[in-house]
Formats: sequence, structure tokens, C-alpha cells
Amino acid sequence: MKHTRIALVGCGYVADLYVGTMRAHPELEITGVMDCDAERSARFAAYYGLPTYSSLDDVLKDPSTSIVANLTNPRNHYEISRRCLEAGKNVYSEKPLSVRLSDAEHLVELAKRNGLHIASAPCGALSETAQTMWKALRQNEIGKVLMVRAELDDGFIAATRYRQWKSRSGTPWPWKDELTVGCTLEHAGYYLTWLAVFFGRAESVTAFSFCSMREKWLADGVEDPAPDHSVACVRYESGVVARLTCSIVAPLDCTLTIIGQDGILRTDDCWDYRSPIYIQRRDFFGRVANKYPLVSRLPMVGEHRYPLLKGNGANSYRKTHKMDFARGVAELAEAIAGRRECRLSAQFCLHVNELVLAIHNAGGDGSTYRVRSSFEPMKPMSWSGVSDK
Repeated sequence: MKHTRIALVGCGYVADLYVGTMRAHPELEITGVMDCDAERSARFAAYYGLPTYSSLDDVLKDPSTSIVANLTNPRNHYEISRRCLEAGKNVYSEKPLSVRLSDAEHLVELAKRNGLHIASAPCGALSETAQTMWKALRQNEIGKVLMVRAELDDGFIAATRYRQWKSRSGTPWPWKDELTVGCTLEHAGYYLTWLAVFFGRAESVTAFSFCSMREKWLADGVEDPAPDHSVACVRYESGVVARLTCSIVAPLDCTLTIIGQDGILRTDDCWDYRSPIYIQRRDFFGRVANKYPLVSRLPMVGEHRYPLLKGNGANSYRKTHKMDFARGVAELAEAIAGRRECRLSAQFCLHVNELVLAIHNAGGDGSTYRVRSSFEPMKPMSWSGVSDK
């Protein structure tokens, strides 16, 4: 495939992870970077040896650029993406598409009207782990799926040195923005994308969200702290029910457990694109087997595709990043070149965005939300060995 030229808008903390993983995708070429903070843009560009754009208008006027990667603060996603689509640029946005559902719906409608693509992170559903787990489900390895337990608990952030975290190029972790946006908007999509691929459209969400550390965050200067933990039960049209937790208060736990009539599938970390998958099959040893299960490891599909980064700086949010942040951009570029629908289609991303917002906005009294969006089933990756039927 010929090179696809991409502009990066936003040179904050996450931008290092995109540039670092684009090295594994030689078909992607960065035309330049741009940030509303000219000093930050210049520092980032100098560190990676990249050209700079002086403004968003300059990005949009560049006829050679096919995709704009919108890596700005979530509250700016809608405005930046809207301007890009209106200028005839395809968009890959960091999560979520928008912090307001009506704005996300408008972006999807605008892209369709202009004959363009818009996709968004996270792209973990394209990972080796997700595709392997999907293959096991399609092959009926654990029988009928009864329920799912998904954990996105990121540890007790308040006890860490989060004010000192910096990216590889020297950009501080935007902790005030992160605590204002909230862990649900930031993290829930990591497993909700997998579950949408595995089980299809969600029909309802019953959720609860609350800020248990509000006084701490207010004392730190966060004017309007978002919920720091949430719990949701998602009911899928296929009959599966999933329980999802998001937290920056509970101990670190990023496991996914899928419980079927004939066995259990489990993986430990959605933030590792090759996190091992274990299968526990049902047997006839009763409760003893529950305590001492016989577990085997599934062979992983695909090759070792992501670049194993050493970290995002000496004092970074995560010491290692075993995720291919650029894989979603590469998928979008391939879809444009092949004139096909992107696996991370606009409707798929909108559906996940709607679920995330329903959980985030549930509040302390809890609520049940009826989902209105839908999407066409995703096609498996060509290297996955998953049947396309």
C-alpha cells in the first residue's frame, strides 16, 4: 500500500505514543504536527524531527494530507473534528468522539454527507488478544456465553506522583484535564469496543457513577472533578449481560472474564495487545474444580505486531505501553485506500461513545438508559484466522 499522509493535531501526552507506534507502520507518513501551544508544538517536533504547522488552518489547507489525527483534549474533539470534516479531511480521533452525544451524532452525519471517514480510539479490538478471544468465541470454545465481567480499575491514582509524570518528549500528564474528564470517558471504551465486536449491539445500560475522592481533587485545584468510579451492567441484544467497572480508586485490575456454559475465557490486561488468554473448561469435579481449576493457555493469532516501547518517559503514567496506538490509524488508512468501510466505522464508534456517556452520566442515584445507536458487525482482521461468516 502506498504511503498515507497524516497530520497530528495536538502534541500533548498521548501524541508520543502515536508517534512511537507509527514506526511499526511504514505505510503511514506524518506530514507535520500542530498544537495550540506553539512552544509545545515546537518542542515535540524537534524531539521527533517532524515538520510543524503554524495553525489548524494550515493543516486543513495542505492538499497532501489525507487523515488528521485529532489528539487534543476530549472537550475539543468535536470542534477540531468538525472543522476537519468540513475541510474534506478524514479524521481519526482520540477517545471519545465527543463528550456530548448530539455532537458525536453530528460528526457521524457530517462525515457521511461529505463522503469521508471518521473513526476513533481505542483500537484494542484490533489487537492480537481481542482477535484471539473472538476466534475462541466464534469456535464455541466455552459454549453459550452467559455473562461477562470487565474490570478497568487503574489503581489508587491519588497515592501516586501523578503531578510529576511526563511523556518521552517532556509533556506533563494533563492530570487536571484527566480528573475533569473522568476515568469512565477515558477508559470504558477499552473493553466496550471488544464487547461490541464479540456480542453486537447493546440495547440498555444500567449504571452508577460517583466521585468518592471529590474533596481531594478539589483541594488539588480540580474545579469540577468527574466521577472517579462507575459500575455498569450492559445488556446486549444477543442475550449476553456484561458488568463493567471503571475506577481510579480501586486496586489495579484490568481483567476480562467471559463465562460460558462449557467454560471460562480470561485475559489480564486490555492495555497489552498480546495479553495471554486462558481457558478453563467445565468438568465434573464440582466445587473443588472452582477452587483449583484446570486452566490452559490459548495460542495467540497473528504476529508480534506492536513495537514494545520502553515507556513514555522516566516518570510516566505507565512504564511500558504494550499497545499499538497507531493500529487504528493504519486501519483507517487501509480502508480509505481500499475504498471499503473502516472496521472502526463511524457508527461503531458512535455506539461505543453512547454507551460510555450513558455510564459516565448515570450519577449517584443510578439509572437505566435505552441505547438508540446501532452498527454493522465488524469484520475480523485478515491475519486473525477468525471466520468472516
